[in-house]
Amino acid sequence: MKIILPIFLAVVIALVVVVAGLAYRQFTTASQPAPRAPGSESSAAASGNQPPGAESEGRFDPATIQLRLDPVVGGLAAPTFVTNADDGTGRLFVVERAGRVRVIANGRLLPAPLLDLTPLVGSRGEEQGLLSLAFHPDFSRNGFFFVCYTDPSGSVVVARYSVPSGANVADGRSGKVILRVPHAQAQNNYGGQIAFGPDRYLYVGLGDGGGSGDQFRNAQNLGSFLGKILRIDVDDDDPYGVPTDNPFTEVSGARPEVWAYGLRDPRRFSFDRLSGDLFIADVGQTYGEINHQGSRSNGGENYGWAIMDGTHCYPSGDRCNRNPLEEPIHEYDHGQGCAVTGGFVYGGTAARDVQDLYVYADACTGRIWALEDLRDGRWRRSQLLDSRLRVSSFGEDEDGELYLTSSASGVVYRLMFAEVG
Repeated sequence: MKIILPIFLAVVIALVVVVAGLAYRQFTTASQPAPRAPGSESSAAASGNQPPGAESEGRFDPATIQLRLDPVVGGLAAPTFVTNADDGTGRLFVVERAGRVRVIANGRLLPAPLLDLTPLVGSRGEEQGLLSLAFHPDFSRNGFFFVCYTDPSGSVVVARYSVPSGANVADGRSGKVILRVPHAQAQNNYGGQIAFGPDRYLYVGLGDGGGSGDQFRNAQNLGSFLGKILRIDVDDDDPYGVPTDNPFTEVSGARPEVWAYGLRDPRRFSFDRLSGDLFIADVGQTYGEINHQGSRSNGGENYGWAIMDGTHCYPSGDRCNRNPLEEPIHEYDHGQGCAVTGGFVYGGTAARDVQDLYVYADACTGRIWALEDLRDGRWRRSQLLDSRLRVSSFGEDEDGELYLTSSASGVVYRLMFAEVG
C-alpha cells in the first residue's frame, strides 16, 4: 500500500500537468491570428501595401473553397465573350472573334449562329474582331441587342440588331450602326466592352488608340473618345442621345458622351448586379489594374493613364500630381501576368461563401483571383485557381452564376465553387 499510493499520486499529478498544458495550448492558438491561406494577400486601396496582420482580416477564407472549371460546350472558334439575354430562356450567347454570335441552349451549342458579321468584321490583329455583346434591358419586348467590333479599317463600331422574340437567328438586315470611332494605326488597345448599366444607359469602353505610352495622347484628352468609358442613351434620338447628367456635357471642348477617362485598354468592365457598382479592368503598360466606381458616382473619374500606370507615376516613376486621379483598388505587375481579364462580382446562389467577391483573371497565365472588400479602404486578393488557360472573358447567366471563355481552347466553362472538408 505504501508503494502504490506514491505511484497513484504521481499519475494524478502527471495527468493534471498534461491537461493544463493542452488547455494553455488551445488558449494560445485561439488567441493568435489565423495563418494566411496560400495565395491570399491583403492590399491597400491603391498601393497594395498593408499593415502587419491585415492578411487575417475579412470573411473569405480561400483555404475552404475549391474552384473547378466545368466545360459547358466546346468547338468554338476563338471565343471572346459570353453573356445572357435575361429573357427567361436560360440561353447563353458566345461571341467568336471572327464575327459570329453563337447560341447555347439547354447545354448544347446550336449549329446556326444568332448572327454572322464576318464580312463586316476586321480581325487581322490579335486584339481585333467581334469583341462583345449586350442585350437591351427590354430585349424580351423589343428584340434589340448590340455588338461591338472592329471593322477592316480598324475603327471600333457599335451596332444594333434585332431578333424576333424567342428566335435563335437574328435578322442580319436589321443592323444599324450606332457609333463608329476611328482608331489609330497601332493594332492594340481597342477596349471593346459594351454593357447596359443599372440606369439603362449603354456604356462603351474604348482603348487609348494603341501603340505604347499613349503615344497619340488620347487618354487625358476629353475631346477624344479613346481611352474612355462612354455613356449613351440608345433609346433617345438618332442614333443615340447623351444623358443630361453626364459629367462633361457643359465642358468646352469635351465630348459629352464621356463618362470616365484616363484608361489605357479597358477590355472588360462589369456592373455588380446587386450594388450597381462598376468594376473596370484596365490592361496597363506594366501593371494590370482593377478600378472601382461606386453606384452613387456622378462620373467624371480620371483613372490616371498616362500620368500613372497603376499606382506608379509614368513613365519614370518620379513624382507626379496624384490629387485629381482615381487610383486602382488593386494592381499586379507583368511578372504575374501580361493582361488583366476583368470579371464579375459573384451574385449567384450556388456558392454563398463566394458572394460579393469580384472574380477576375490574367489572360496569359490563366490565374484566377478574387478580390474581397475589407470595408476599410482595402481589398484582399486570393488566388482561386491556376487554370493555365488563355482567359478571354468572364460572363454571367440569368441567375448570376459565372462562366469563362478561353480563346485558345474554344471552350466555355462554368465556375464551380465547392467547400473543402
